[in-house]
Amino acid sequence: MAQSLAWTLSDAWPARARTAACRRESSANGSVDKARPTGASSPDAAFATADDRTLVAACLAGRTGAFDAIVERHRRSVYQLCYRFVGNHEDASELSQDVFLRAYRGLRRFRGESSLATWLYRIGVNVCLNRVAVKSLATEPLDERQPVDDGAETVSERMLRAERAARVRAAIAQLPRKQRATLILRMYHELSHQEIAGVLGSSVGAVKANFFHALSTLKKLLGDEML
Repeated sequence: MAQSLAWTLSDAWPARARTAACRRESSANGSVDKARPTGASSPDAAFATADDRTLVAACLAGRTGAFDAIVERHRRSVYQLCYRFVGNHEDASELSQDVFLRAYRGLRRFRGESSLATWLYRIGVNVCLNRVAVKSLATEPLDERQPVDDGAETVSERMLRAERAARVRAAIAQLPRKQRATLILRMYHELSHQEIAGVLGSSVGAVKANFFHALSTLKKLLGDEML
């Protein structure tokens, strides 16, 4: 299932660039930030507890820090989604940045018919499937980026786990596009069939069929290996 990962977009997505972009967007649409009274809570503090719809509206209104809060809230899941497709940190980081850049540019097209998380997953899947040619999967298992208790796991056990993770990723990369996306969203991100249908723009029946065929293919490719 989804793993935790301490990772940030701050280096490639500078705060000043985000702020300038939001201001340009708001100026183009004739909206300006209202002055806050002295002593009022900072935008970042207010945005930390705001729901996604409020954050989207705030960003579209040119509120400084609103999109930062969106990135902070969803960066982990977006990164993990990209990682499951490409299998290495560098490409996953680059793709994650692309996802948020596309999301920012297209934020006015977000109608709220699905959750913001589902919308970001949809962008992420499209970016991964359409813009990345999976040439080879690096053997950098996501689990290995987590602290490991040396007393709980031997070196040989860690090596076996890494090899197993690499074999699973290689097998997933061989699946047809829709099956690969369905499997990743279902197994690693625990989305429901209905949610996956929303992400992929297909029916629930098609999602169930893709998932069934993906599992069947993986069983043939992996033999006794378990997901």
